[in-house]
Amino acid sequence: MPVTEAALLEALKTVVDPNTGQDFVSTRQLRDLRIDGGDVAFGIELGYPARSQFDALRQALVAAARRVEGVANVSVQLSTKIVAHAVQRGVQLLPGVKNIVAIASGKGGVGKSTTAVNLALALAAEGASVGLLDADIYGPSQPMMTGISGKPQSADGKTMEPMTNHGISVMSIGFLIEADNPMIWRGPMATQALEQLLRQTHWGELDYLIVDMPPGTGDIQLTLSQRVPLTGALIVTTPQDIALLDAKKGLKMFEKVGVPILGVVENMAVHVCSNCGHVEHIFGADGGKKMAAEYGADYLGALPLALAIREQTDSGTPTVVAEPDGEIAALYKSVARQVAVKIAQRAKDYSAKFPTISVSKDT
Repeated sequence: MPVTEAALLEALKTVVDPNTGQDFVSTRQLRDLRIDGGDVAFGIELGYPARSQFDALRQALVAAARRVEGVANVSVQLSTKIVAHAVQRGVQLLPGVKNIVAIASGKGGVGKSTTAVNLALALAAEGASVGLLDADIYGPSQPMMTGISGKPQSADGKTMEPMTNHGISVMSIGFLIEADNPMIWRGPMATQALEQLLRQTHWGELDYLIVDMPPGTGDIQLTLSQRVPLTGALIVTTPQDIALLDAKKGLKMFEKVGVPILGVVENMAVHVCSNCGHVEHIFGADGGKKMAAEYGADYLGALPLALAIREQTDSGTPTVVAEPDGEIAALYKSVARQVAVKIAQRAKDYSAKFPTISVSKDT
């Protein structure tokens, strides 16, 4: 009995994407289905990076196809195609950068920068091209966290080349000043410097640019959220009431300027004693989860208060690259995939497809 396309499609519909809960046929992610006797070949194109899941997905798809009578050999090619998505209206886009994600907290000291660098590294580990902008002018921490020293170079005298390490591109005011030199600038100067860092860096082609936002909801943060073409924002908080109070303000700020909230991450959610294994909720329990439910945002997961995270980040080798197969790295990768999936499900940016209109005089 010959293998039919209809039978194959029905079989492949039984394989569900663990990140979206939908099958690959109905969502039109199936590509180039070819049937040659008992040989079947096709591709699956994901809209988000998920390299660590490719093997499991391939096995599930091959098993489903082989359940069709007459199928002998199955070849599956998995790939990722990340596209640009819509941003706030009237904001100038950044050439070559498809999606910009703000990592914000509202309050300092909740591990926002640690979360930002690990999410950037997690997206890169999953197969995306990623940049990281340290937007904290007064307290830049990403040079230390990424293990990068030195000053950026310029190939054309107009733009700076980003610094690179661990497979990501990084830019920070910390690369341009001495480590112990305070930035005694008023808001407008800091905002202008930040815009220059963003727009005068030669980022190249990036799938995602992660912006490590400064804490607070003042002039700098508001200006950033209005001028930077943001695909969405991720809110980082601890379960502590005082942290949640400021995180809610940060969330509302983005809502007011039309930036979608991609979700809430609860950092330092639980501490496990490295000596006895005792579990303790030092900052309270489920505060971030309750906040997400209150504001209708997605709760993307909880990260532990762990000595290893601090030690690895301080040494310039964050957890995702220090222990890529570890349990904590898996948590960061899970959050990163959820963020990427949320972006992939948003409206695409078609601004580049609109024709330009020019008016000329008849001669």
